[in-house]
Amino acid sequence: MTRSRLIAQQLDKIHLRIEAAALAAGRNRNDIQLLAVTKTRPCDDIQAAIEAGQHRFGENYLQESLQKINSINCSDCEWHFIGPCQSNKTSAIASTFDWVHSVDRLKIAQRLNDQRQSEQALNICLQVNISNEASKTGILPEHLSALAEGVQNLPRLRLRGLMALPAAAVEFETQRVAFAQLKTLFDALNSKGHQLDTLSMGMSNDMEAAIMEGATLVRIGSDIFGARSTP
Repeated sequence: MTRSRLIAQQLDKIHLRIEAAALAAGRNRNDIQLLAVTKTRPCDDIQAAIEAGQHRFGENYLQESLQKINSINCSDCEWHFIGPCQSNKTSAIASTFDWVHSVDRLKIAQRLNDQRQSEQALNICLQVNISNEASKTGILPEHLSALAEGVQNLPRLRLRGLMALPAAAVEFETQRVAFAQLKTLFDALNSKGHQLDTLSMGMSNDMEAAIMEGATLVRIGSDIFGARSTP
């Protein structure tokens, strides 16, 4: 089997999983988008996914992603930056990507806003450290509301939702707990008038639990492209 055919088959399997999870949650499958995570993946893999109908891609490593985005011919692809967002990277991120999922400081949001040249606003998700892990970036829940207010007032940014990377868990019900906490924060911000529409949560090993708790975008890498190597 060719690599392109394998990737197409794996994408089909993910779509079936999303459909089944949506059905189990009593949700409309069309309300859940698939973001293919392509960090460390070669351009050929991304091109195969494009040919199989996938047009949303998530990247973590800036220099690698810039090379790939410039090499791949896909006028309607949507590029999401999902890695740590550092001050020295904001200019390139603001000018290249359609979405940023990893904003956790107002300083970073302000730099993205100031460096965004496109007439189209940069879509923003605020990353929440939902499990309060010292090893992970993300704003703590108690500071989220103030950050959301600050980002909402930046004219070149569009605040779309929240993102989280919860602590790893094996049991389905345990996985659901952190996702439910993020959904509660999401609903609380909307109750204040923020009009968020995106919950970026769930990966290969926990997407069903995320969908059960309201995920609108799941980030899948290894179950599409196989185990990844370190860049």
